[in-house]
Amino acid sequence: MKKILVINGHPDKASFCFALAEHYKKGADTRGAECHLIHLIDLQFNPILINGYRVVSELEPDLLNMQIEILRADHLVFVYPSWWGTYPALLKGFIDRVFLPNFAFKYRKNSPFWDKLLEGKTARLIVTMDTPKWYNFLVYHRPGINSMKRAVLEFCGAKPVKTTTFSPLKTSTDVIRKRWLDEVHDLGQSRL
Repeated sequence: MKKILVINGHPDKASFCFALAEHYKKGADTRGAECHLIHLIDLQFNPILINGYRVVSELEPDLLNMQIEILRADHLVFVYPSWWGTYPALLKGFIDRVFLPNFAFKYRKNSPFWDKLLEGKTARLIVTMDTPKWYNFLVYHRPGINSMKRAVLEFCGAKPVKTTTFSPLKTSTDVIRKRWLDEVHDLGQSRL
């Protein structure tokens, strides 16, 4: 049975991202997957890496549990909005605090290369934005998606990392949002 971890990085519980994350989980549950849904806003942790990597920061219990959940999962799903071209500070802080050296990756001594400690995992990004997809791609070059996909998940070994974007959210109708929720439910069923 595939183990799926869904991480919702939107801080607003009334957001469309919350609905998307829940619909993905419902889809996965209907296929019998072991799927855990975590809303980052429910966790207790300081999102600021106070001393950078110079001094190891003690991880709060919720972050230690999240590291265990990440290691257990076969498939990671991140649901979040694109804000200012990237992702909310809550999600960025989570990544800074959790995807640490010797957990998600390990630098090799006297080498420019590193070991990818999350190899064998797959991932999906489910991203909402107000910017039209074509504009985000052609003008901004997808900075938030590239950051999460390449500089975080693939850097740590997760592959493939697939992306689903929904936009523009601000002008979407209830009919369009229902279609998007159905699409995410289907993604959960397919476990991709």
